[in-house]
Amino acid sequence: MRNPRAWRWLAGAALWLLVVGLSPWARAQETLSVPRFRLEPVASGFVQPLWVTYAPGDPDSLFVVEKVGRIRRVAGGQVDPEPLLDLRHEVSGGYEQGLLSLAFHPRFEENRTFFVYYTDRQGTVRVVRFRAFPDRYAADPSSRTEILAIPQPAANHNGGMMAFGPDGYLYIGTGDGGRAGDPWGNAQNLSSLLGKVLRIDVDGGEPYAIPPDNPFVGRRDARPEIWAYGLRNPWRFSFDRETGDLYIADVGQENWEEINYAPRSSTGGENYGWNIMEGRHCYPPGSRCRPDGLVLPVAEYHHRAEQACSITGGYVYRGSRYPELRGWYFFGDYCSGQIYVMETPGMAGNRGELRWARALATSIRISSFGEDAAGELYVTDLQGGGVYRIAR
Repeated sequence: MRNPRAWRWLAGAALWLLVVGLSPWARAQETLSVPRFRLEPVASGFVQPLWVTYAPGDPDSLFVVEKVGRIRRVAGGQVDPEPLLDLRHEVSGGYEQGLLSLAFHPRFEENRTFFVYYTDRQGTVRVVRFRAFPDRYAADPSSRTEILAIPQPAANHNGGMMAFGPDGYLYIGTGDGGRAGDPWGNAQNLSSLLGKVLRIDVDGGEPYAIPPDNPFVGRRDARPEIWAYGLRNPWRFSFDRETGDLYIADVGQENWEEINYAPRSSTGGENYGWNIMEGRHCYPPGSRCRPDGLVLPVAEYHHRAEQACSITGGYVYRGSRYPELRGWYFFGDYCSGQIYVMETPGMAGNRGELRWARALATSIRISSFGEDAAGELYVTDLQGGGVYRIAR
């Protein structure tokens, strides 16, 4: 053994491959044949776009949320000069803060109602309801109604996703409150709204009602709005528009990014493990933990193995333009620009492990995926200011 240091390096590399590179989660991607696709430019010139969606009843428009506090409409490849909403005077756009999400009411065509999720100048998370004027895409300022206000102890991990589920209720994803390791213990604390997925009825009360089948209704030690908990910073979740299944991408701490899954038949109450676990691994690294009662992710990837650091959750493709893409779940990483595809349970034979693979390397900062009315998928580039369509 002429060079002990070299041998130690080789031994360490072999252990790394065994633990990370050759784990079942890494092996799964090596054998997965994925469809080819590309990114097609749709619109550009936005200021830090981080969300794109559509309004029910309008198949020809897209709405782009800018982190600085403005919502722009795109139709026919052109951006409307008048924004749907402009909150730049009250939104804190620093660090991970900003105008983070937009959810149109399922009956928007009738009631013109939509909801926004943002952080204000004091760092408080706010969910606010507006109505658009009946004759144009612009919010009526007098319609403003605050739904929720959730103080944040730090400036990061603000969550920010909202979506109406197939049951008609509004689901809201919140971060754990920030800093590292969830020092306040919010994600596992059922008396806190942080580190959760919330589920509220925006039609049954003012400003909202609690769905009677929420899992913690009637418990004195829990907030009744909570649907699921144990999340660090859920950066985008989505419902499969065909099956109703829920996919939640949760941004990791130092090592592991994860995707959590709940079938439509779920009755809620899932504990996704943070800060007991990061991905499928005890947190902090090297500690011992008990995964009993926790719902482990269906997929994960390691920062070093993927040269990545922050997952961006996406959607199951259900569009009609590209039949070969149907049924695949698309997601990405903000830092690497890599787009991945993952099997969905029907494709994988209902296994606990869902195989995923690298599908497209890009140079963009993937801040969000989005859907249009027809189920076609889009990607926003926070740094470059563009919106792209997934195409063949």
